[in-house]
Amino acid sequence: MVKVKRSEMFGGSVINLLLILTALACLIPFVIVISISLSSEAEIAARGYGLLPRGWNLTAYRYVFKKPEQILQAYKISAIVTVAGTALSVFAMSMAAYCLARKNFRFRKAFMFYIFFTMLFSGGLVPTYILVSSYLRLSNTIWALILPGLVNAFHVVLLRTFFQKLPPALFESTKIDGANEFVIFTRIALPLSTPALATVALLGGLGRWNDWFNALLYINTDSLVPLQYLLYRIMSNLQFIAMNYNTMPEFARDTSAIPSETMRMAMCVIAAGPMMFVFPFFQKYFVKGLTVGSVKE
Repeated sequence: MVKVKRSEMFGGSVINLLLILTALACLIPFVIVISISLSSEAEIAARGYGLLPRGWNLTAYRYVFKKPEQILQAYKISAIVTVAGTALSVFAMSMAAYCLARKNFRFRKAFMFYIFFTMLFSGGLVPTYILVSSYLRLSNTIWALILPGLVNAFHVVLLRTFFQKLPPALFESTKIDGANEFVIFTRIALPLSTPALATVALLGGLGRWNDWFNALLYINTDSLVPLQYLLYRIMSNLQFIAMNYNTMPEFARDTSAIPSETMRMAMCVIAAGPMMFVFPFFQKYFVKGLTVGSVKE
């Protein structure tokens, strides 16, 4: 048997302890959010936050789901935008990255500089809005939530780095067998690049699921409002009522009956819930995909 030194055992124990504390530091805030969302507003005001619900009730969720069809429609729009947008984005970026990774592509350095330049400078909000709304005429369509963020320069660089690590002999042998570039890309490069594709899909999917700013700019139709923007509007309306209750006579009811604090936490749970179930399926690829290019041969 191989004897393990005491110093190595102590170092491993310290590292494990630090990782456990880090995991708890990430997990405990989310547990507290769930606990607050299931608590009574009066108990939270009197006793503060806790890991367990104080005065268990579902009033916050009843307020949020007062119009369930609106929430379900927002969930539907967010799901469509996340799934369709992520699929189109990964396919488009992987095609661009594959071309940039091939050494026989003559203009790869010029295109790579063009893509990298967008990471440093952007056109700005006003030109982007004019392009999307006036020229592309995507306002009040679901494409306004998908197309503006279709390509991410950092993700293209990440995928390009992964494609460069694939053995060139594999592509050459496949080409000798008569396969064209598209066949090589779809049947060889993509299946071998699952970690990078899964990482990019997870990061892009999280960004699309949490996006509310594009809806604020381009969507004026209630049927196309995504979940995050709907929750943002609910929270803004609640804050407006609370701030103007004493100065505006049209507010006839006491706003103290509205569970503002627990509603905030309930909306966090509703917004984050689906992604919490999706993440475990991508977890085994996530670390490997992020470390692409960190080790040089």
